[in-house]
Amino acid sequence: MAAAEVVLGFLEQVEPWRLRSSQFPSKVGGKPAWLSQTGLPSQSALECEICRVPMVFLLQVYAPISGQERSFHRILFLFCCKTPDCYTLNDNRCIKVFRSQLPRRNEFYPYEPPPEDEPPSDLEDQTMLPISGVKLCWVCGCPGNKACSRCHAVTYCVKHHQAIHWKHSHKRECGNPDLSTVAASPLLFPEFELVTEPEEEDGEKEEEDQGRDSEAQPGDEDSNQKSVSSSSLADTLAETDLEDMAMHETEENKVFQRFKKKIASEPHQVIRYCRGGSPLWVSAQHVPSDQDIPSCTCGAKRMFEFQVMPQLLNDLSVDSTGASIDWGTLLVYTCSDSCNHANQYCQEFIWKQDFGPDTKTKDK
Repeated sequence: MAAAEVVLGFLEQVEPWRLRSSQFPSKVGGKPAWLSQTGLPSQSALECEICRVPMVFLLQVYAPISGQERSFHRILFLFCCKTPDCYTLNDNRCIKVFRSQLPRRNEFYPYEPPPEDEPPSDLEDQTMLPISGVKLCWVCGCPGNKACSRCHAVTYCVKHHQAIHWKHSHKRECGNPDLSTVAASPLLFPEFELVTEPEEEDGEKEEEDQGRDSEAQPGDEDSNQKSVSSSSLADTLAETDLEDMAMHETEENKVFQRFKKKIASEPHQVIRYCRGGSPLWVSAQHVPSDQDIPSCTCGAKRMFEFQVMPQLLNDLSVDSTGASIDWGTLLVYTCSDSCNHANQYCQEFIWKQDFGPDTKTKDK
């Protein structure tokens, strides 16, 4: 049986109009380009489960399912917390994923594909969804109906976001439409289009390389021997403990070396998409069992669909000398039936795997 095809995602700068909802984009950063205009995630659903602060849009992947009419249009939306202290080892509570899907004939978009040419006007309303009338937060683009008490022209999801906008520009613009601008929110990540291309495989060469990867490298053996050859350790640890340590270090190194080798030919990949396939692990630790992946609310099992790579962090401008937004890889698992929720956004499952404690070099 042939392995499922892996599609890689890369970042690209494009004209802003190509990232609007009507273009069904895959993208990173900016505000979410919502698919269905009804049933959007609630404010509480979009909160970080650790600090309870509203999360920020990270990325979305347009992923229709061929042959399934209810999923003719289908997008997966990822949100993450911007509080660095919430990013602890292998803890997924600061990141969430939601699925939205529509049939080809729906109340929000034309039946025919969107035109390739730029629309007559790019002044898309950033404060309200055009057909459903759902009001959006100026700062994050998520549902928000708390209006500015002075001008009533803009809305927010929480008071904290209202304060951000006030300090950023609204104090100067409030009540004066001539001064209003479409300045970007300071809370958002930089915006890019996600463009995709199939991953090239080496066939038999790759299998041979994987076979060699499964063997301990000479340098690894030396380092393992050095780490367990100390007389003080030998005096305090049983021989079986020493063997377990050596095996663990070798396994961790093997997994990380395979990760580096796999991405070496396309080091700028930020997404790996392979619905029903297998993830590319960054560590031998914290690998989920079937029991760790909860079933969908409809009862169907969830399957792996895509993963976010650590390279994306380089483009989000989140590096910090102290605590920072960080992950090894984010793995998205979705309903295997892609069940219908009557235009409601359905929360799916995300697994966060960080680099192993012995891995010092993170190839981002």
